[in-house]
Amino acid sequence: MPLKLKKITPIIEWGTLLFCTGLVCFFLVVILYDIFSKGISVISWDFISQLPTEGMTKGGVLTPILGTVCLTLITALFSIPFGVCCAIYLNEYAETNILTRTIRASIRNLSGVPSIIYGLFGLALFVQALNFGTSILSAGLTLGLLSLPYVITTTEEALLRIPASMREAALGVGATKFESIRDVVLPSSMSGILTGVVLTLSRAAGETAPILFTGAAFYITNALGSPN
Repeated sequence: MPLKLKKITPIIEWGTLLFCTGLVCFFLVVILYDIFSKGISVISWDFISQLPTEGMTKGGVLTPILGTVCLTLITALFSIPFGVCCAIYLNEYAETNILTRTIRASIRNLSGVPSIIYGLFGLALFVQALNFGTSILSAGLTLGLLSLPYVITTTEEALLRIPASMREAALGVGATKFESIRDVVLPSSMSGILTGVVLTLSRAAGETAPILFTGAAFYITNALGSPN
């Protein structure tokens, strides 16, 4: 390759990268401007604090906000403890054999299952088999199942980034395996775990397909009442 071409190639590559980045940012700015310019005029405390009326054509959005908060809390309470504990066991305690490899492969495959499949599973398990009915609890547990593979995967990746020398140093000063995990490994990987949890809960909060089967209501005129 000629010397002049070697000098020009990085410039072309960086120019293409900057152009593509700028193009994406431009469309993002256009979309955000369109959203804010059309929506900022209707945002008010009454819109946020009032319940929807007339089939959600008027009124506020208090009920969807409360529903989203409750669903996210139930999802977090169900998925985070189980997911983190499962990742700790797989990474710190389980032996590397065909069983653990199969479990890891299954977890990654579950991450790719469409959310509507989780909705149908939640309908069969929580709504019908366990008789929870169409409720926030059924929807939250369904979203918890959806989030569980992501929590396990991100937590295990965070644990894998901790050097083995830190574990060995803790064991060398007399700490047990549990103490080394509790006092050394988990604090060091907490930032990665929390990042994965936040991203997972953000995805779960935006899901609609699972709750269509397990917890959706047309609209509610009383936040503590029944759907109409």
